[in-house]
Amino acid sequence: MIRRSVTLALLLGVAAPAQAQAIAPGAVPVAGEEIVVTGRGLKDRPSDVAASVVTIDRARIESDAADRLESILADVAGLQQFRRSDSRSANPTSQGISLRGIGGNASSRALLILDGVPQADPFGGWVPFPAYATDRIGRIRVTRGGGSGYFGPGALAGTVELESATPSQSAGVQGNFAYGSRAALDARASAAFTNDGGFATLSGAYARGDGFVPIVAEDRGPADRRAPYEQASGAVRGVIRAGADTEVQANVSAFTDRRTRGTRFTANRSDGADASLRLVGRGRWGYSALAYLQTRAFASQFASIDAARTTATQTLDQYNTPATGMGARLELVPPLGAGTDLRLGVDWRAVDGRTQELYSYANGVPTRRRVAGGGSTTVGAFADASGTRGPLTLTLGGRIDRWSINGGFLSERAITAATVFSDSRFADRDGTEATGRAGAAYRLNDAITVRASGYRGWRLPTLNELYRPFRVGADATAASAVLRPERLTGLDAGVTVTPAARVDITATMFWNRLDDAIANVTVARGPGTFPGVGVVSAAGVYRVRQNLDAIRSTGLELDADWNVAGPIFARASWSHVSPRVEASGSAATLDGLRPAQTPRDAVSATIGWRRDGVAVSATLRHVARQFEDDANARTLAPATTIDGYLSLPLVRALALEIRAENVFDERVETGVSGADMVERATPRTLWIGIRYHPS
Repeated sequence: MIRRSVTLALLLGVAAPAQAQAIAPGAVPVAGEEIVVTGRGLKDRPSDVAASVVTIDRARIESDAADRLESILADVAGLQQFRRSDSRSANPTSQGISLRGIGGNASSRALLILDGVPQADPFGGWVPFPAYATDRIGRIRVTRGGGSGYFGPGALAGTVELESATPSQSAGVQGNFAYGSRAALDARASAAFTNDGGFATLSGAYARGDGFVPIVAEDRGPADRRAPYEQASGAVRGVIRAGADTEVQANVSAFTDRRTRGTRFTANRSDGADASLRLVGRGRWGYSALAYLQTRAFASQFASIDAARTTATQTLDQYNTPATGMGARLELVPPLGAGTDLRLGVDWRAVDGRTQELYSYANGVPTRRRVAGGGSTTVGAFADASGTRGPLTLTLGGRIDRWSINGGFLSERAITAATVFSDSRFADRDGTEATGRAGAAYRLNDAITVRASGYRGWRLPTLNELYRPFRVGADATAASAVLRPERLTGLDAGVTVTPAARVDITATMFWNRLDDAIANVTVARGPGTFPGVGVVSAAGVYRVRQNLDAIRSTGLELDADWNVAGPIFARASWSHVSPRVEASGSAATLDGLRPAQTPRDAVSATIGWRRDGVAVSATLRHVARQFEDDANARTLAPATTIDGYLSLPLVRALALEIRAENVFDERVETGVSGADMVERATPRTLWIGIRYHPS
């Protein structure tokens, strides 16, 4: 299935660029036509004025010290991954994203889309960050707060919109090459071909590094080693005019990602290919019709380390986790006149996948095989409306979804014998969810706008949460096939002050309640043999995915952007949250505790200077103390890092770039295992490179 899907993806993506280049250069539009081929979707919704929206522009994307999407997203305080490490050293399954302190368990609670297409892994809900080379991204918009439903279900905590760069942002041929600490390489190149009928872009990226030792120095033993990585991605995009006010957009992309986790038997492998086709109409009746396909393959190994950290012993080999996601979306914008906007639509998404594992090792040889998986489908209809009369804007949106979870199974068998340990078929389930968002914004004067909104959203458990067990060090977590959907209710209110042109200061207060929150709940400590995971050593704990009663989160967000005429620019973001778990029954010991991996405070601030091709900036980021585990027994220390960026023009279109991550080599703790072994994120990393960028 995956091979056929990848082939289809490649054919779909190559077709549109070929058509775009086939249009004769210099072709003249038909008389009377006024068409701008943008490569983007429909215009931003007027209802966004009643929401907390942060925009990251192309200039900021290009000047990030790490030059990675997850680092750029950290500009929005409170937008976090489950763990603090990035995609060079983290386990890929820990890279789900969330907002507003509602916690996480690796599956994303914020909806990430690229050109309208959901991007989370179809099986696990995590984000494949190496798939997104930053030179392909033209704009990022982060909407805090869930419930809009406009882009589909799953936006519990908010939505992150990525838009592909257009030729005006990446004209001609451009590229960069950098060499960094620990023999790291980072190379990217792209090309844009344009004419009156459309454009095509082609891009590729490659990164590798010898990596660092994840375990901190005082906890290391002979078994610990560097964690190298190697990653590559490519994308082809074509946009052609199909009429006076219509364009066809076709995207195809693929990525491969190889990482290890710092000992033997901890290799991770991820591969994927995506394709999408979108028809956008910008006439009197606006419309967008989208179809897409995603394929993924994931593999991960796990090891047990003895107390002296001298020997690594393989405990689990998830040798293949194939998954497929596909979907479609239709949106209409009827002509209702100035000051009124209405968007109506339907969408459909189906995912399926399975985990295939070897486990229960004896003398280095697996004795059992586990296969588990299933599928899920959602079909929804949505409406989003806004009206503006003078200084007042009112918004109202909602959607109804029909969901199903089907085909769930678990099979555990001996490898060399006919013994069957488990052969379960889980009951199919379905249901209906109604969600929505209402808001208002009022412009008091040219400098001050106030707003408020209420919302309700939902998220279906991922196949990973339902069916896949996993390990982190000595700790093991079992899946649960009976998890219920998560549902969030929230309120927020804010004010935006614009004291001068291109100067914005925004403050927002919010309250969220996430009912039936899915969490990894500690049930017992090792040693022992436990359902769904097998043996857990004396150094480990046994957890099970469960629905908690709720997670409550209240907080404050402050954002400032200062970019007046002149060379100096600055932006800052601060998130302060106070989340608490409500739990009973077997999880009652968690009641009143803070969700795992959720800091109270997160800060990001950048100041810089640009003139005549010279650019210099510094970024400070701070995350407060947080807990590694649900029981709040293991603490991760606060961390403050400083990054730097410098670009110096050498000759026309050629610049020298110097980048510095974590300049003062701050220890950023990312995890604590059951044996109290502490892991860290990327240490100080210095880069020097060349960028070719014709103006």
